[in-house]
Amino acid sequence: MSSAKHFLELIQKSRKGKFKIYIGMSAGVGKTFRMLQEAHSLLRNGIDVKIGYIETHDREETVALVEGIPEIERKSVFYKGKNLEEMDLQAIINEHPEVVLVDELAHTNVEGSKNKKRWQDVLEILDNGINVISAMNIQHIESLNEEVKKITGVEVAERVPDKILAFADEVVNIDLTADELLTRLKEGKIYKKEKIQTALSNFFQSGHILQLRELALKEVATHVERKVETEIKTENFKPIKFLACISSNEKIAKTIIRKTARLASYYNSPWTVLYIQKPSENPEKIALDKQRYLINNFNLAQELGAKVVRIKENSVHDGILEYVIAHNITTVCIGKPHAKLWQRLFGYSWIYTLMNRLNERQIDIIILS
Repeated sequence: MSSAKHFLELIQKSRKGKFKIYIGMSAGVGKTFRMLQEAHSLLRNGIDVKIGYIETHDREETVALVEGIPEIERKSVFYKGKNLEEMDLQAIINEHPEVVLVDELAHTNVEGSKNKKRWQDVLEILDNGINVISAMNIQHIESLNEEVKKITGVEVAERVPDKILAFADEVVNIDLTADELLTRLKEGKIYKKEKIQTALSNFFQSGHILQLRELALKEVATHVERKVETEIKTENFKPIKFLACISSNEKIAKTIIRKTARLASYYNSPWTVLYIQKPSENPEKIALDKQRYLINNFNLAQELGAKVVRIKENSVHDGILEYVIAHNITTVCIGKPHAKLWQRLFGYSWIYTLMNRLNERQIDIIILS
């Protein structure tokens, strides 16, 4: 069954908005092109399809495919001395097409917009019973941010929470080999001539592309597995509940949050971020920069779909254990212990005490580094 036909069946089965995402390893693989092809297919089947926002990047093939698809006029926003074009969320809701195309899912809206991010606009469109076809690159997935940075050396600023991908009814990977993608780049089908060499020397190195391609393939395979497992769960299934335990250490906390988010997403499980506030970290004692880091990490966790809990407790391991027992947590995620050698040898570190007590209750513990 073709991808377009399958999405058509989803539309016909439900009045609620259905969500399809085309994902790729990088710019230029053909996500927008495929979206537009599908739009033409749906139009031929009598479906009311409109363009909410499409970014052609002046690529000839893409520009040609826009023709014949009705577009909802963008709104003009005056910002910092410039007129910018943004997707008109309210116009889409008012016109209420059966299907709307919304490109650049990770886009940050102009300051002052109703929603900060385009993915938030998409959720609102879906809530209004409109089906959405969208697109994004693998590097924009929030929990993959650090992994992508290690591969490419670039920290992607515009990101999409994992929960958005999990929320999608369909995720389709647009796959090209590294050679095919590089050929498209060299032929000027992705960027203009003056940008090609810079791209080849930086993001579009063959090694980078191969690793990003693997990430994209794994992500879509994982999405399919999650959907299947969700459908076959029985009433006797005991759900996995993850608990990410963080401190005020910015980098370690961020790593724990992102990696636990990946685990929770993979198992389609609820998860919580727990911060034990010791007396030494009371608001009047903790440094302002640490307070700011904590708030930022709490916000990150919530954006990734976690419940955030803050508990005042003298003993970190007691606080964690009490929460685990009270909320039937099955898996605890913590950072790699940094205890001194003598503490490890004699078991004085609170982490080793916690590990022993969790083990007694047959609760899994995952150490993340």
